Amino acid sequence: MPFDIASAAAFMAAHARLLDRRRFAVLLDEEGPERIFAAVEAYANEDGGCGWGLEPDLRSPESQPGGAFHAFEAFADAAPASAPGARRLCDWLSSVTRPDGGLPFARPLTVPAGSAPFWAGADPDESSLQITAVVAAAAHRVAAYDPAVAEHTWLKTATGYCLREVEALQEAPSPMSLAFAVQLLDAAAETEPRAAELLERLGAFVPGDGMLHVAGGAEDEFMRPLDFAPLPGPARSLLSSEAVAADLERLAGGQEDDGGWTVDFASYSPAASLEWRGYATVRALALLRRNGML
Repeated sequence: MPFDIASAAAFMAAHARLLDRRRFAVLLDEEGPERIFAAVEAYANEDGGCGWGLEPDLRSPESQPGGAFHAFEAFADAAPASAPGARRLCDWLSSVTRPDGGLPFARPLTVPAGSAPFWAGADPDESSLQITAVVAAAAHRVAAYDPAVAEHTWLKTATGYCLREVEALQEAPSPMSLAFAVQLLDAAAETEPRAAELLERLGAFVPGDGMLHVAGGAEDEFMRPLDFAPLPGPARSLLSSEAVAADLERLAGGQEDDGGWTVDFASYSPAASLEWRGYATVRALALLRRNGML
């Protein structure tokens, strides 16, 4: 399916937050990666973590694991440049890691207004495979070119927690936990000898078409093939090539009349409704580029 970069650029100018406009400009080679780093820094706290709505449905200012995920995701867009704040972010993650090596889904919110209930109601004293896996997966993408992240003890600790959790699974975890665990094993495949074995284990829970409805989500909210294996790599072996190709075509054809892409889940504030669309537009074009379609 064709898509229109010019109308996407117009959409981003009219609707997107500054961070995603900078990511979009770097994606199109119109700006240098330092612009991304400066934009992420606006969400940073003195403790080294990130908050302030960097995760659009988590508006509270304090540093959160969800904010760390989006920071690493933005840092990966700047490859191969290394983010000045990446080591500090790993230090902060170490400071909030639970004794078992996992991260809490969220820390207590100081300002819950506009945040999703699953963030506001999270237990800060319980480790979450879902959030630990997605943060560590994004960090491994950065670690591929940034020694400060690759050598940090937090990444080893978080990865070890996820490997143990996957090994202990007796039944399928939630679709999001499953998808993010697959992403982690894919991203860590070159440095974790057991990644291939554990990917095969998770493969028993992943349907060949890569479609799993998110329980409690919107009617059309699914984890899709590109949520399990967004980039070419070992995780693609869990899916049929037809399913991956079809999902890439779906993504390419998802541009709306206003030039932007959208998400299939509910937003919890007016700001998040806009911010998710800018985020989704950058993510769509980045995935299409990394899969050879842009």
